[in-house]
Amino acid sequence: MSQPGTPTVDPRTRRLLEAPIVPLLLRMAAPNVLVLVAQSAAGLIETYFIGRLGVDALGGVALVFPVVMLMQMLSGGAIGGGISASIARALGGRRNDEADDLALHAIAIAVTFGLLSTAVAWLGGAALYARMGGSGESLRVALTYSGWVFGGATLVWVFNALASVLRGTGNMALPATVTLVGTLALVPLSPALIFGFGPLPALGVAGGAIALLIYYAAGVAWLVWAVASGRNVVRPRWRGFRLRRAPLAGILKIGLAGAISTVATNVSIAVATGLAGQVGTAAIAGYGTASRLEYLLVPLVFGLGAPLVVLVGTCIGAGQRDRALRATWIGAAIAGALAETIGVLATLFPEPWMRLFTNDAGAVAAGTDYLHIVAPTYGFFGIALLLYFASQGAGRLLWPVLGNIARLVVAAAGGWLALRAGWGLVGVFAAQAAALVVYGAINAGSIAAGAWFGQPVWRRPAPVRSPGVLHEA
Repeated sequence: MSQPGTPTVDPRTRRLLEAPIVPLLLRMAAPNVLVLVAQSAAGLIETYFIGRLGVDALGGVALVFPVVMLMQMLSGGAIGGGISASIARALGGRRNDEADDLALHAIAIAVTFGLLSTAVAWLGGAALYARMGGSGESLRVALTYSGWVFGGATLVWVFNALASVLRGTGNMALPATVTLVGTLALVPLSPALIFGFGPLPALGVAGGAIALLIYYAAGVAWLVWAVASGRNVVRPRWRGFRLRRAPLAGILKIGLAGAISTVATNVSIAVATGLAGQVGTAAIAGYGTASRLEYLLVPLVFGLGAPLVVLVGTCIGAGQRDRALRATWIGAAIAGALAETIGVLATLFPEPWMRLFTNDAGAVAAGTDYLHIVAPTYGFFGIALLLYFASQGAGRLLWPVLGNIARLVVAAAGGWLALRAGWGLVGVFAAQAAALVVYGAINAGSIAAGAWFGQPVWRRPAPVRSPGVLHEA
């Protein structure tokens, strides 16, 4: 029984601490996976329609896509993970007022980063896309698409911050519902604005970007209402609110470490896009289209990773270290199997995937080479990414960050050397495959060696300490 004056544990929080792990994790992940698959499918549908505009349009959007995904992963995965983990640990420790305050600081952080994203994209986009291999019509398309998408970057950041606040309480269903409804609306809206329909003009690639912003604007309105309704575990109050260093640091300590890892992931893709650009526009289009399958793994694994952030964070906040580790390895096994299954299918049937989006012979050939070489290592990527999310919940991100930096170094240096040696795109893709293996091995090895609870011991498995309070990194 709770002592007088001690906050009671919400039933949702109690389930995180006591329910059997496998059914709990699957039940929490199910709405996320379903909705994020639908959301990714909507992006693929947009790619399909943009592909009907020609290879220059496809190549131009491919130049922007890694940067858009960088913003998505920063706002939803890195900073969003910091928000969810901070709130989960506060609730696990029965510090409900702290969780309420963290929600408001999360919104302030999101608005700041949203405005910064707009400024950076508008000022530096042209130079970046040109360096990645864009020129002529493909560069013009990239600048058009980028200008619209990043003009509404604040909507993306606030949407993901609010969703992360709710996920931090263990509420996966509401963010999933908002995303699913918005995705269903986006499917007809995107082609209607790209090609025109009735009174709607044909806006080309700009139409796809505008449809995306409409989706985020409606989602923000819905989530603001949900958080402000007072029906959730977290009940933020604006009256008397002021920005304070401690809550900001609590979120940003985890979020910025995650941001380094996220940047490394997307820079790896951007570098590979730039290396493909040395071969030609068709190679950019082919690689950009094929690598969307790798990006599809991110929301799939995030579907498992988001509840694992909350589960691990809540258990750590309550001192249940053993349970946090058990949940982590269970999640890693599921994520690895899921990602590898997709990779095997892509390896066996690469051309049908590519021809969904383009019939250009050069683009199809480049994309097929990528899937033959890189897709078999997707299981390592799934494990690495899942363990990154779990480490967010634990507040210990040093080794996942180092692992992703190692991935970047192997992919970039190996790809550059491959081109200089005359191995062409095949060598670039081989370097990317090796990089994913390195990423997975470092993340799994460090956690198995005890990196969450002190310095990792690499020669033997680290014993799990008795439950206690996790010391922050």
